[in-house]
Amino acid sequence: MNAVHHDVRGGVLTLRIEREHKRNALDQESVTCLVQLLEAAALDGSLRVIHLTAAGGDFCSGSDWVSANSGTAQRPRPANLVRRLPFQSHRLIELLLTIQLPVVATVRGFAAGLGCQLALAADFAVADDEATFWEPFVRRGFTPDGGASWLLPRLVGMARARRMLLLGEKVSGSQAAGWGLIHEAVPAAELDARALSLVASLAQGPTVALGLTKQALLRSSEVPLARALADESFALELASRTADFREGLAAFTARRDPDFTGR
Repeated sequence: MNAVHHDVRGGVLTLRIEREHKRNALDQESVTCLVQLLEAAALDGSLRVIHLTAAGGDFCSGSDWVSANSGTAQRPRPANLVRRLPFQSHRLIELLLTIQLPVVATVRGFAAGLGCQLALAADFAVADDEATFWEPFVRRGFTPDGGASWLLPRLVGMARARRMLLLGEKVSGSQAAGWGLIHEAVPAAELDARALSLVASLAQGPTVALGLTKQALLRSSEVPLARALADESFALELASRTADFREGLAAFTARRDPDFTGR
């Protein structure tokens, strides 16, 4: 479990991948650790934001296939891979997308394969201008995983998804921001400050309303308008019962900034 460092401060859960010797490629242990931490976070009412980052010069270079196929490791058979994925890397992406807390990813260096999907599954990915987003699957002779075929068309359209998945094109941080693939790209010297500013802003927001809005956005492209409107009505009913809703109204009436507590 040393592959992922985590701490909580001011309602912010920071998850930092620490496998610099592997360019932060994720092995089975580190994926399991991230899944467990996110599942626990989903049940923790004190949390308000998740910040996903990594040690060293790369965000995440994907799955650690070298370790999985080393002489000391038991090589998984193809059928075993199919059985494992829903509970490992696929579960990880699902949690990032569906957890009712905003997720911010700080991306520098390579975000490749599963690492790319981690960044794209975050609600806000802030990257170094020179970061590299890469889906190398076809270059390795296999097919995408981690939700790449679902995430990319929704974020940048089918044509650009094909460029990344079928041609294996690398996309820089600045290009990714221009495409709408990520939230923002900034010079390397500004990256940490910009990401932490965004984390702090979200941590001061109405946590329940943010989570419900995230859920509505995720479902919006999968349901007809009538269902989306019904979902919005249900979410509004839930949000209107929170202390933050009452604080928002009071602040509006008093013409002051709201002081949300996440409750």
